[in-house]
Amino acid sequence: MPQYQLTVNGKRRAVQADADTPLLYVLHDQLELNGPKFGCGLGQCGACTVHLDGQAARSCVLPVSQIGQKKITTLEGLGTSQAPSKIQQAFIDEQAAQCGYCTNGMIMTSAALLKSTPKPSLEQIQAALAGNLCRCGTHQRICKAVQRAAA
Repeated sequence: MPQYQLTVNGKRRAVQADADTPLLYVLHDQLELNGPKFGCGLGQCGACTVHLDGQAARSCVLPVSQIGQKKITTLEGLGTSQAPSKIQQAFIDEQAAQCGYCTNGMIMTSAALLKSTPKPSLEQIQAALAGNLCRCGTHQRICKAVQRAAA
């Protein structure tokens, strides 16, 4: 089985996996990171979103062999429970999570948006989050949280 050197949340990590193993499985099974979630397994719901060099990417459809030297950031890499990132704190303040399953994808997508567009309009926020599914219907609070983080 091939070995890969990944940079995850600022740390260099060695993992062994078949070339076509989804990054999500490596993050969960070998690195014990639970921020990214398995949702649809097709890259359509956003629950598995991570950052690759600051860009949002769906880890359930991304083979570990395609990562190369890209830096991976998971929800755990944005902040901690003692020192949450600005976007994580905004989600807490706005009570933007109900069941919490979509929260990883919503936060990671929002963080990538705020990095590229520090003061997004509501329309830009909605467009960025359109590919992230939330079955609880907390979209309004999620948008408010992104606006709060941008303020």
